[in-house]
Amino acid sequence: MGAYDAQLGAAVERAQQGDEEGFAIAYRLVQPGLIGYVRGLVGDDAEDVASEAWLEISRDLGRFRGDGAGFRGWTATIARHRALDHLRRQKRRPRTSSLEPGTLDMPGGHDTAAAALEKLSTEQALQLIGSLPRDQAEAVLLRVVVGLDGPASARVLGKRPGAVRTAAYRGLKGLAGKITRAGASSVTPGAQRTPKDET
Repeated sequence: MGAYDAQLGAAVERAQQGDEEGFAIAYRLVQPGLIGYVRGLVGDDAEDVASEAWLEISRDLGRFRGDGAGFRGWTATIARHRALDHLRRQKRRPRTSSLEPGTLDMPGGHDTAAAALEKLSTEQALQLIGSLPRDQAEAVLLRVVVGLDGPASARVLGKRPGAVRTAAYRGLKGLAGKITRAGASSVTPGAQRTPKDET
């Protein structure tokens, strides 16, 4: 992620100076992971929620301080807040979700967790992630889809890095167990869910 974050950091710096092309580059670099994360939280309303997040991001861009990795974490935090606001507004209505093909794709240099998820279709992966407890599902989405490290994921979720690493580990271990028990071919698309809320 080093070159990716360096390119992103340079684009953000240009955007903060009013360069529209810099903002467009930052958007193109961040949006795929961000929309995948938001879709994992709110389902089919992800485009609307992500649009709200980008409005806030563009409005507050001048206040951001940090590098490319920090920008990914900052945008994920904003998107998470907009997603949680959306879920509170929609609490009485059941939500569905489905990822667009390619939203779990990440730039190169990823760990075995990403490789395991690549073996499944995007829809199957989201269905399996959605079956996890909410803290585990969010940790997996932030680590694998958005590509944040443990400390950055912890800042987004407002938890300690150790708690997020543990949740991601348990989530990935749970996913591996589900894949082993059921086999990737026996996961049937159908009733798709957002991550379980254990509150």
